[in-house]
Amino acid sequence: MSVLTRDEAQTRAQLLDVHRYTIELDLTTGDETFDSRTVIAFTARTGADTFVEVKPAELRSVTLDGRPLDPETLDGNRLPLKDLAAGVHELRIDAAMRYSRTGEGMHRFTDPTDGETYLYTQLFMEDVQRVFAAFDQPDLKAVFELSVTAPEGWSVLANGRTEHTGDGRWQATPTPLISTYLVAVAAGPWHSVRTEHSGLPFGLHCRRSLAPYLDTDADELFQVTRQCFDRFHEKFDEPYPFDSYDQAFVPEFNAGAMENPGLVTFRDEFVYRSAVTDTERQTRAMVIAHEMAHMWFGDLVTLRWWDDIWLNESFAEYMGYQTLVEATRFTDTWVDFGVARKSWGYDADQRPSTHPVAPENVDDTASAMLNFDGISYAKGASALRQLVAWLGEKDFLAGINTHFDRHKFANATLADFIDSLASATDRDVHAWADSWLRTTGVDTLTPQIAPGDNGTYSLTVDHAGSRPHRVAVGLYDQDLGDDEGRHLTLRRRLEIDVPQSTPLPIGKRPALLVLNDGDLTYAKVRFDAESFTTLRERLSGLPDPLSRAVVWNALRDAVRDGELAATAYLEAARAHLPRETDLAIVQGVLAFAVGQVTDRYLPAEERPAALATLSALCRDLIRRTEDGDNPGLRLIAVRHFISVAAHPDTIAAWLADGTVPGGPELDPELRWRVMGRLAVLGAVDEAAIAAELERDQSASGQEGAARCRAALPDEEAKAAAWEALFTTDESSDLSNYLFTATAQGFWQPEQADLVSPYVARFYKDAVALAARRGPAIAEAAGRYAFPVHAVEAEALRLGEECLRDGDPIPALRRRLADQLDDLARALRVREGRTK
Repeated sequence: MSVLTRDEAQTRAQLLDVHRYTIELDLTTGDETFDSRTVIAFTARTGADTFVEVKPAELRSVTLDGRPLDPETLDGNRLPLKDLAAGVHELRIDAAMRYSRTGEGMHRFTDPTDGETYLYTQLFMEDVQRVFAAFDQPDLKAVFELSVTAPEGWSVLANGRTEHTGDGRWQATPTPLISTYLVAVAAGPWHSVRTEHSGLPFGLHCRRSLAPYLDTDADELFQVTRQCFDRFHEKFDEPYPFDSYDQAFVPEFNAGAMENPGLVTFRDEFVYRSAVTDTERQTRAMVIAHEMAHMWFGDLVTLRWWDDIWLNESFAEYMGYQTLVEATRFTDTWVDFGVARKSWGYDADQRPSTHPVAPENVDDTASAMLNFDGISYAKGASALRQLVAWLGEKDFLAGINTHFDRHKFANATLADFIDSLASATDRDVHAWADSWLRTTGVDTLTPQIAPGDNGTYSLTVDHAGSRPHRVAVGLYDQDLGDDEGRHLTLRRRLEIDVPQSTPLPIGKRPALLVLNDGDLTYAKVRFDAESFTTLRERLSGLPDPLSRAVVWNALRDAVRDGELAATAYLEAARAHLPRETDLAIVQGVLAFAVGQVTDRYLPAEERPAALATLSALCRDLIRRTEDGDNPGLRLIAVRHFISVAAHPDTIAAWLADGTVPGGPELDPELRWRVMGRLAVLGAVDEAAIAAELERDQSASGQEGAARCRAALPDEEAKAAAWEALFTTDESSDLSNYLFTATAQGFWQPEQADLVSPYVARFYKDAVALAARRGPAIAEAAGRYAFPVHAVEAEALRLGEECLRDGDPIPALRRRLADQLDDLARALRVREGRTK
């Protein structure tokens, strides 16, 4: 299939105006394909040749202005349109299209719980061509009028309100002008909960088997939706631009969610079957806010080409977090951003695959797909947070409202947006954009504290990098009234611009000085020697969780850069997490301590001691929560205790009893988590896994069983899992979720010798799989099936050889390049070398 280049898109945009798509989908034609009939009304400005994209199972007929065209002229995904005369044209295409099991195009899922089937579209980037024919680029906006024929008993959701007109036929109201990738359909026997707000219908939808869980959370979901909706209307002059707001929780969804106008689709793991922490509820609320922000940033005003992805994602990310703080009960959500999201950006920005937030040249759609990463989301949102700190929120909002007014229902570029901002301020936002959006890498800020007269000190900040920063400097003293000597008090928080013009007087020497206190900029920070000594003893005594998040991120960076011993990070966690109160910090620190420090950065001989340390830490947290007043903290501790268990006895007893002593009861998620760890340790067998699956026959249960089977420590189990992952038999291809679950189970640090023969096999097999099954599975293979625990020079050599000679498709190449850079970093950390 040919990817669309930027030059081709620009040429076609100069040639065509696309007015309207009339689309008929018939979902009653069988389990493998559906029928797609498309009528496209468009105008050619000048006579020329062009093409329309479509990826059919069978192309039955094509007519242009009533004149038949030969379907055999379809070349890959391009149907040529030659000798177009200037003027109005009508293109009709009748095709059969394939259902997907990879979350691309029209995904088909049959629920193992009750046998019901559900369909939904994910048309992002270029997958609209799997559902209907289109001039598929974001700046050829059009009106879409959609009708769907579905089996009796189904309901159909779309971008606009839908009406059942009889005989299984559903008609959606025509959309305003939107881009092709934003069209959405979801069909099946949905369970729906509906309400109305501000004169608009709001709906929540999920599989019938999840109905009780959606009903339990419907009030919370609607409350967050209403709060965000109202807050956006306070911020934005332009009202919500569509006729309804549906949120569908769909199975086997590749992303967290997708911002289809009027019909946002979410992965249905957000309909919680098992206990979750309040931080996880906060994350769900943030995704709701993020996708709603896209109704303006991305849907109302859309990027012209994929080099401006940040105009969609960075804004939705920033607005999602900020709106939660302002409008909902989740007022500490920037702590979670600092711990869970910002590190995603820092990591991505230090790899060879880094790119500017707003790259100047994205040559084609395959290249563009690679930029949906921690830079476009987390770094971009951090840059906007710094912009608001520098510009002021009033001028920032004035600029974006000007942007909406100038470009609504149209397309815009970075230059357009910066011009809109510039209209609202005297500050040089063009220079700011050049420094922040056109550059790569992470700046590092290091304090230098110098003595002056009369026992006073001054601060100078060493700045490794090129960006200007407005940061807060927190000065903390020991709390003299604290008998245990653990607490710190904030003496003063100063604002400073970096680079500095003069040293900053700070009075007496603080016990701790924190740069970027409040986390308003995007930079790595370091500590002076005295501050670092204070942190070792009193980190948990910092009064503000956002300050603690900045410190934990700094320690994480120092480990990754080889400046802090991995064991020192574990010691800090052991000392301070038992007194931590913020769930996002506890979860983030434990995740890094287990997933990176213990499983990758420490040599194999030191891993048992690290697991023992983390087990003791989790036991402390479990004891601390015995009174039941912090169930979220207890749940985090229980989950991580399971994941680091070196011996099966305790967790096997929990499974047998169905509960952790003192709670919680083992719900399906915890039961599969215990089963997975017992499988790794060789303490369960296939019969036990089958019995657990009989207990939980849901889709999640199927994934849990696949994960456990792949984790069993015997040669036959590993061979069977590998065959399931990399088979060349299309009839037995795993769905995207079952592929991921199997891959997650396969590689285990405890089984290094058993799986070592598969390290070399991975590269050749992954390249072939990606070429056959496409970008979504390529991404999953590179992320989850990569041998992350083989921290060996030979594994690095094999990977580099694959990149050089193996010709992986772009999605796999990018993922492998990132994994290999992380592998090289892990090797350096193990060897005690700095970056």
